[in-house]
Amino acid sequence: MGETSQGTIYGINGPVVKVRGDHAFKMMEMVLVGHEKLIGEVIRVQENETIVQVYENTTGLRPGEPVVSTGSPLTVKLGPGIIGNIFDGIERPLTSIARKTGPFIGRGMIMDNLDTEKLWDVKVLVRRGDTVRPGMVIAEVQETPSVVHRVMVPPHISGVVEEAARDGSYPITRTIARIREGKTVHNLTLVQEWPVRTPRPYKSRLPLHEPLITGQRVIDSLFPIAKGGTAAIPGGFGTGKTMTQHQLAKWSNADIIVYVGCGERGNEITEVLEDFPKLIDPRNNRPLMERTVLIANTSNMPVAAREASIYTGITLAEYYRDMGYHVAIMADSTSRWAEALREISGRLEEMPAEEGFPAYLPSRLSEFYERAGMVETLNEQQGSISIIGAVSPQGGDFSEPVTQNTKRFIRCFWALDKSLAYTRHYPAINWIDSYSEYAADLKDWYAENAAPDFMTLRDRLSRILQEESKLLEIVKLIGSDILPDEQKLILESARAIRQGFLQQNAYHEQDTYVPIVKQYHMMRTVLHLHDQASRLIAKGIPVSVIRRTGVFEEVIKIKYTIANDDMGAFDKLIARIDAILSEIEASYRGAERRGLA
Repeated sequence: MGETSQGTIYGINGPVVKVRGDHAFKMMEMVLVGHEKLIGEVIRVQENETIVQVYENTTGLRPGEPVVSTGSPLTVKLGPGIIGNIFDGIERPLTSIARKTGPFIGRGMIMDNLDTEKLWDVKVLVRRGDTVRPGMVIAEVQETPSVVHRVMVPPHISGVVEEAARDGSYPITRTIARIREGKTVHNLTLVQEWPVRTPRPYKSRLPLHEPLITGQRVIDSLFPIAKGGTAAIPGGFGTGKTMTQHQLAKWSNADIIVYVGCGERGNEITEVLEDFPKLIDPRNNRPLMERTVLIANTSNMPVAAREASIYTGITLAEYYRDMGYHVAIMADSTSRWAEALREISGRLEEMPAEEGFPAYLPSRLSEFYERAGMVETLNEQQGSISIIGAVSPQGGDFSEPVTQNTKRFIRCFWALDKSLAYTRHYPAINWIDSYSEYAADLKDWYAENAAPDFMTLRDRLSRILQEESKLLEIVKLIGSDILPDEQKLILESARAIRQGFLQQNAYHEQDTYVPIVKQYHMMRTVLHLHDQASRLIAKGIPVSVIRRTGVFEEVIKIKYTIANDDMGAFDKLIARIDAILSEIEASYRGAERRGLA
């Protein structure tokens, strides 16, 4: 990066620095601020001054210190060594920094984002004379036991291979191919750079047709998210946002996980950093970190770095998407990013919009969520990015601007409920306030991979829960005793659905992850009991008699009592339900005959 321009600090307002002097800075250009060379980014260019947001602590910075251009926008390095690493918001490797400076990041600490000395076993896939195009895979590296890193031709580069290295062990800086494009020769290494605010190109966007299977019943069955889809998890403090994202990171059938801690409390980020390296990948019983990238940004770090962490995370996700992987990115939480935008906007003295947030908050959120999708890559592979963003509305108020604007750009809304969380119902996703617009897109997949009537049962389950919600309003006023038996049955069936299907135990071996086929059979069993009980009630048999048999409790416990690979047990249970209800019916018929006699 060549130094192209220089100015002088004349005003400092927290992370916002005003620069004057003989300079020609460009918008979104990365600059080095002060004698300590703090990393910053140009966010406004005016006739006589430039405004920079600084991604590091500006304490001690003084007017008169230089601001030097790097000649390029804020970029990240993309290459082997990303997976399994822990970065801060501007892709500085925290583990390497800790070894060098201790537990605190020194100001102006600039070091290689990726290890330039480590040797990687490289399998070169091109030879001299081959024609290459953007996105084409020219080499492969076994980055971790779980991930093959595909070294690609950078976008906008094509030509003929003039020279190619042999298979061997190389550092990421070693040239492995020389590409001639007209009179220009490009030296390709194992690493490339990309500006974080620019979406990486792809050939075409594809329709969403396959769900991101998470093993969480309330998500997979009632409110599914598609691979390449977008979802928001809004909830107040203590409702389980982080816990839910941990479950999704561990169990979802994405190939790569990018977890972005954006401005969260230090203890929560510490918990993530401590827990993730201990998690075991259920796919291959190896550490989950072998297919995970962590970006750690805490609330006591400079607020401007929150925005950088969001863009860095999505850029890393796009890079692995371009290799043909399905990537899930967890952003926890986008509210902290929005708060940073509000603070920067206030320091710039911009006209505020609702609740002090800047008027451009919706466009910033849309820029992020619109980088999700299922695409055909430049190399004609299928890859996807699924974005799951946590939202932290103050006091759990979903009417605040961040939640409302997020709803404009996502199609899956998992509303966390404080009352459910306090009763230890996890995941605490409220089945009335939540929704998914992907159900119709995924109908064919469920019919083919689970059962033809999967969506029909799902819709019936939702209707029972909605009817229960209406009935509970009546019960609060007059009690449940005066309800007719048909409505009492709805309450009993809804209880079985809530406790036996929607509530899930993350610490139970059978219940922490449930295959989609078992989810179908659980729905089928609950609804079969409901239908058969309805038949008896229509014949005048009270619901209390059915309840006394314990059959509802038995159905609630099937999440523990039936193994995830024992689908035959459901047929036996349904036969047992039929036998119990037939016995009740027979006893009532006998009583009627004796009464008539």
